[in-house]
Amino acid sequence: MRVPSEPGEKRYMELISKIESRRAAIGVIGLGYVGLPLVIEFCKAGFPVTGFDVDPDKVTLLKQGKSYIKHIDAARIAKHSASFTPTTDFSILSGMDCIVICVPTPLNKYREPDMSFVFNTTETIAKHLRKGQLISLESTTYPGTTDEDMRVILERTGLLAGKDFHLAFSPEREDPNNKDFSTSSIPKVVGGFTADCLAVAKALYDTVVVRTVPVSSTRVAEATKLLENIYRSVNIALVNELKMLFDRMDIDIWEVIEAAKTKPFGFQAFYPGPGLGGHCIPIDPFYLTWKAREYDFSTRFIELAGEINTHMPYYVIERTVEGLNQQGKSIVGAKVLVLGIAYKKDIDDSRESPSLKIIELLKRKGAAVDYNDPCIPTAPKTRKYRFSGDSVPLTPDTLGYYDCVIIVTDHSSYDPDFIAEHARLVIDTRNLVKHPGKWPAKIIKA
Repeated sequence: MRVPSEPGEKRYMELISKIESRRAAIGVIGLGYVGLPLVIEFCKAGFPVTGFDVDPDKVTLLKQGKSYIKHIDAARIAKHSASFTPTTDFSILSGMDCIVICVPTPLNKYREPDMSFVFNTTETIAKHLRKGQLISLESTTYPGTTDEDMRVILERTGLLAGKDFHLAFSPEREDPNNKDFSTSSIPKVVGGFTADCLAVAKALYDTVVVRTVPVSSTRVAEATKLLENIYRSVNIALVNELKMLFDRMDIDIWEVIEAAKTKPFGFQAFYPGPGLGGHCIPIDPFYLTWKAREYDFSTRFIELAGEINTHMPYYVIERTVEGLNQQGKSIVGAKVLVLGIAYKKDIDDSRESPSLKIIELLKRKGAAVDYNDPCIPTAPKTRKYRFSGDSVPLTPDTLGYYDCVIIVTDHSSYDPDFIAEHARLVIDTRNLVKHPGKWPAKIIKA
């Protein structure tokens, strides 16, 4: 839906002028893996930035110039202490010219969108909304969130989107600890509720990213992020299914992929794994599946991919039980060490990590489970899993103590030769051990 500006309404030009001159006050709500890197980029661009978060511990650390995210060095935060103000006081939102929302959008226990963080944040903004502000949502969501749900909440103030304030959606594209791409070097899709809203949002993001990609509406921008992650989910599901088939056929899926990717066109390599993790791929596709019900549409392809990817931790358990049986061991009472509870290598983020599901399933079957993760010394609390404890040291004696070692996360610090030399049984879900027949340990690809 497009709402034209009233004749002569040039409020957006005033805000663009403040943005271009770096006089605009920027507020970022949510100082996690998306919000904190964005804060740093706005500070680097010369803006005064206020970071809002409900977690007082995070705010305290940031005020001290410290970081709570492994791949974000504390020096990067301390460097901008003069222009960055972290706070839990949301009343000062009224003093912000541009407000960027970077809060979680998880799924509830029924695998339906939990929009409470976005909508509660919007309610808070509405209490302090004033004319001339830009509100930009970055949290991944279903099409219609910005121009329907958020707009309705904000317009209860009597102010109108596209006339009194500006409303936009620009999906985050963070990939934590990616050495090749960062917040500023990844092109950024931007959609506005009106043409003026788009102009303001584009002007803002133009100051911090290498390239903005304007689209015709907030809904197109919302759908763009969903497509990106659904594409990955479906292709990962494909190779996961082929992996399970090829295991039965005694064909190495990893060798097949390496051969297939030599084709210079028409093929992009995706790799199997123990399941999906992180804040995007395991979650985002179901936002569209949920929204599609309003239109009497069944997203069968997405749901099938979800079923396959969700099954992968169970497949890892099946292979573990088989491996133990071959060693004359039962899963009941078996001592199991899980290597890696981060959802990807070399980060300290365990959100939706398949490791947590694997640990839960192992415990259900009666195994005694410990973990090692060089990036996560203590298992964090989660809403879904009841797992606690500290990372055990990775030594020859430690590896030899366990009946089975399961490689779930392929951290760079893991030496596959060291693991294979000292473990009794290795379940390798990441193809970390390249020459399984070389070692005395039984190596099973899962």
